[in-house]
Amino acid sequence: MKLYIITDLEGIAGVARWDQTGTDAPGYAQACRLMTEELRACVAGIQLAAADAEIWVWDAHGPGSIDVERFPRGARLINRGSIQPPYFIDSSFDAVFFLGQHSKARTRNGNLCHTYSSATVDGYWINGIELGEFGCRAALAGSMGVPTVFVSGDDTMAAEARALIPNIEVAQVKVGLGPQLALHLAPEDARDLVRDTAAAAVQRVAEIAPYVIAGPPYEQRIVITGRADAGSLLRSGFEQRSANTFVKVAERLEDLNI
Repeated sequence: MKLYIITDLEGIAGVARWDQTGTDAPGYAQACRLMTEELRACVAGIQLAAADAEIWVWDAHGPGSIDVERFPRGARLINRGSIQPPYFIDSSFDAVFFLGQHSKARTRNGNLCHTYSSATVDGYWINGIELGEFGCRAALAGSMGVPTVFVSGDDTMAAEARALIPNIEVAQVKVGLGPQLALHLAPEDARDLVRDTAAAAVQRVAEIAPYVIAGPPYEQRIVITGRADAGSLLRSGFEQRSANTFVKVAERLEDLNI
């Protein structure tokens, strides 16, 4: 079995404030430790269910969030760096896992919710469906026939994932109480939940269908915030439709900004 884990930081138990998420933030080092221990638990759960699984991990948080010295044995790491869709995901993988994921921008009570950039993006839509990072990348994997079978994060992320993939395995490690406030499980309890849910997800890979958006073609609409620089969107083939709305049509999801 070959599995791909996408990690983020904002959906980890014990992480709730923006001052925990950037390299110059006072709580960043602790947040990375919490993230890495949940990753170790996720990999341990996978290995309980499939001892010989080939596990790839992509550190998908902006500045990175994995303590490499504590990276779990038996897995392999794609470090944070210059990487483009499809992020080395292909049809050879049996399933995708999302660890520490946050809900999309403007989610009510979504702890640290945002879509790709908390500073410059108001929302993403593909073929009229508003999607956050989870939905975009689950659809990317789904376009290759690969199911997304696991997600961890707060209750709003759980609801967002289940709206797209009703029978996904979810490890809810906190309840969002606001943009920078949450009710958290104790870190060790969160790790136990992640481990057990990851093991259950492995056992249900064949039962969970890939998330697929009808297409091609695929039309992506991105709405940016007022101070964002749109140059990168224009250079990558987006057409400006209004002061803050940009649209691109592609035959492959990997050619969009996902």
